Amino acid sequence: MGNSQVKTTRDIMEDLVALEMAFPQLSFKEYQDKVWTSMTETSNASMDDFLILAALERISQFEPDWTYVAARVYLNRLYKQSCENRQTEKPYDSFYDLVSSLTSKGLYSEDLLTYYSKEEFNLLQVELSPEKDELFTYIGLVTLAERYLAKSHQGEIFELPQERFMIIAMELMKLETKDKRIALIKEAYWALSNLYMTVATPTLANAGKNQGQLSSCFIDTVDDSLRGIYDSNTDIATLSKNGGGIGVYLGKIRSRGSSIKGFKGVSSGVIPWMKQLNNTAVAVDQLGQRQGAIAVYLDIWHKDILSFLDTRLNNGDERQRTHDLFTGVCIPDLFMEAVEKRDSWYLFDPHEVREKLGYSLEDYFDQTKGDGEFRQRYWECVHHPTLTKEEVPAIELFKRIMISQLETGTPYMFYRDTVNRMNANHHQGLIYCSNLCTEITQNMSATTFESEKVIDGQIVTAKNPGDFVVCNLSSISLAKSVKADVLERLIEIQVRMLDNVIDVNTIPLPQAELTNQKYRGIGLGTFGWHHLLALEGIKWESEQAVEYGDRIYEKIAYLTIKASVELAKEKGAYPAFEGSDWQTGAYFSKRGYGTEEWAELQTDVQTYGIRNGYVMAIAPNSSTSIIAGSTASIDPIFRKEYSEEKKDYKIPVTAPDLSPETTWYYSSAYQINQHWSIKQNAMRQRHIDQSISFNLYVSNDIKARALLDLHFDAWNSGLKTTYYTRSTSAANIEECESCHS
Repeated sequence: MGNSQVKTTRDIMEDLVALEMAFPQLSFKEYQDKVWTSMTETSNASMDDFLILAALERISQFEPDWTYVAARVYLNRLYKQSCENRQTEKPYDSFYDLVSSLTSKGLYSEDLLTYYSKEEFNLLQVELSPEKDELFTYIGLVTLAERYLAKSHQGEIFELPQERFMIIAMELMKLETKDKRIALIKEAYWALSNLYMTVATPTLANAGKNQGQLSSCFIDTVDDSLRGIYDSNTDIATLSKNGGGIGVYLGKIRSRGSSIKGFKGVSSGVIPWMKQLNNTAVAVDQLGQRQGAIAVYLDIWHKDILSFLDTRLNNGDERQRTHDLFTGVCIPDLFMEAVEKRDSWYLFDPHEVREKLGYSLEDYFDQTKGDGEFRQRYWECVHHPTLTKEEVPAIELFKRIMISQLETGTPYMFYRDTVNRMNANHHQGLIYCSNLCTEITQNMSATTFESEKVIDGQIVTAKNPGDFVVCNLSSISLAKSVKADVLERLIEIQVRMLDNVIDVNTIPLPQAELTNQKYRGIGLGTFGWHHLLALEGIKWESEQAVEYGDRIYEKIAYLTIKASVELAKEKGAYPAFEGSDWQTGAYFSKRGYGTEEWAELQTDVQTYGIRNGYVMAIAPNSSTSIIAGSTASIDPIFRKEYSEEKKDYKIPVTAPDLSPETTWYYSSAYQINQHWSIKQNAMRQRHIDQSISFNLYVSNDIKARALLDLHFDAWNSGLKTTYYTRSTSAANIEECESCHS
C-alpha cells in the first residue's frame, strides 16, 4: 500500500474528524477505537496504513461506503507523495511545470510541449477538478495509481488522477484546429473526470507518455509460406512489446501431412507454429507488466482441428501443448447443422484445396442462413474424387470443443457466416476470425512477401500489405451516464476521441497503419450493465431487462452513428466508404431500422458518408470498470462481496451502489439462467455492428446436453461470437489487459 508517512497524534485526530464529517452515514466509533488501539501499539508510528486497513476491514455488503473512507486516506497519501516529488506546496499545483519536468525526464513525449503553449496549460489547469478524485472507490484509485499514473523510473509518483485525464484529453485533441481545440479538450476532460466513460488500457496508460501506443488489439492473418509465418511472428512480437493484444488467424496454413513443393506428407501443420507463437507470448512481454497475450483461431474443417482443440489441455503430450495461447474456433452454419442432425463432418487441408480446386474454402461464407457459397464449395470438396479428406462425427468434434471449454475456458466461438453477413464492409473483404477478446470483427487479409533487393547499398523489402486489423476502444459507463442523462453529449465527444486515436497514434507496423486509415475502425462499447439494472430495479432474468436493453442500445447505436456522420461532414468519410452497406443503406435494412428518425440518419449517411467504417464493439473492460466503480462489460457480477488479491493483502470489494434496494437485483453470474443472458445479448447484438465479449457462466458439473443447448441458443439467436466458457474447473482464464476499456 505504499511507503508510510509519519503522523503525529494531532494529525491522526484531524484525519479522523475530517473523515467523520465527510461520511456522516457511517458509524465511526468502532473505527476510531481500532485506530487509537493500533496507534498505541505502534508508538505513534505512521497511521496511514492503519487508517486504510481499519476502513477496509469494515467494508461489507451492509456498509459498502467504507471503501470511500479508505480511498480518501489513500488519496491524501498520493497528494503528499506527489507534492514531495514535485516540490510543490499543494496537489495539482503548476500543471505546466509537471509536464515540463516529466518531459525532461523522458517520461512524457515532447509533443505536449510542442503542440501547446504555456498559456494553454495554465488555462487548462483551471479546469482541473480535484474534487472528482472523491468519486473513486479504494480499489479503483489503487488500480489507477499503481498501473496508470506517471511515475519516475524509480517508481516515485508525480502525476495525479485528474492530470492523467487532462493529459489524455490533450493528447487526443492535439491535431484539432486551434480555434476549437481547447473547447474539445474541456469536453473530453468532462467525460473522463466524471467517470462517464473510460478509454482503453493502452490509451489510459500511454497517452502523452514516451512509450507504448494507444490502440488495444490487433488481428493478423498468417500467409501459408515460410516467410509469411516468420514475418507474422516478428510483427506479433513488435506489437506485443508495445502493449497490444493479438488475434491470429492460422486457417490458411497447410495441415500436418500436407505437401511442400510437391513433396508429400512433409508438412508439420499448425501446431509447431503455435509453439513458436507461444514462446513469443512468453518472451516478449507487454512493457514489463505481463507476458504477451495472443489468441489463435482455426477453422472447424481444418485437418489439424483435433490437435488444435487439445493444445491447452493439462494432460497428454506436452510437445503438442501451447498453454500460453488462447484458442478460438471459426464455425460455419453448416457445421452447426451437422451437429444438430448428428451428421458427419469432413476435414480438409487448405493447401490441397487451393491446389486441386483453385480456391480457398475459407474465402467463402453463406450469404443467407441455409444457403450460400460456403456450403456449395464445401460440398464440392467433399465430393471431389481425389481430394483427401477425413470424416468425423460432427457431434464428437463438438464434444472435444466442450471438453476443452470446461477445462480451460476456451476455445472461443466465432460464427463466421453470421459475422460476414452483417459485415458493413463486405465489399472490401472477408472476416476470418476475431481478436483476443472476441469483440472485434473487421476485414482481414494476409500480408505477402514479394521481393527483397539491394538498391544503393540498402536492402529493400517489398510486401503486398494485407488488412491487418487495429481496434481502437473506449466504453460508456452505463450506470453513470444513463442515470445522468448525458448520452447524447457524451457519445459526441467520445466518438471524436476514438477517431483521433487513429491519427495521433503511432503503430510500429506499416500494414496495420494502412488498415487503420483505410477503415478508420473504432469500437465504442459499454460497461456497467448489471449496475444499471440494479439501479433501475430490473431483474436480470426478465423480459423487462431485454426490452430495456433494446431501447438503451438502439439509442447508443443511433447516437454513435450520428456522431460519426457529423465527423464525416467535417473531416470526410473513411476511404473505403463507397460500396459499403453504409453507402447502399443495407446496414439499416439488415437491422430493421425503419422509424422516421432512422430514415433521416440513413439519408445523412448516404449523403455525407460516415467517418468510421466500424463503430461499435463491447470489450471485457474489467480493470477500467473497476477504476470507474462499476460492473464489467455486459456481464453479471460474480458475487455481491469479494476480495481483490494483491501481492501481500486482499482488498474487500462490493457490488457498486449496493444497498437494501439494489441488493435484490444483484444475482451471481453462476446463479443466472444463461439462456436469459443469451437473449439479452441477441437483442444487444442487433445494434452493435461488430461483436461483444460475451461469457457463458456454467457449473463445472454441467451436463453435455445443457452446454450444447447454450451453444445452439447462441448460434440460433444470431450471436457473432462467444468469449470464455467460465466454469469452476476452468483454472486458466485470464483477462485481456489491452481490451479493457
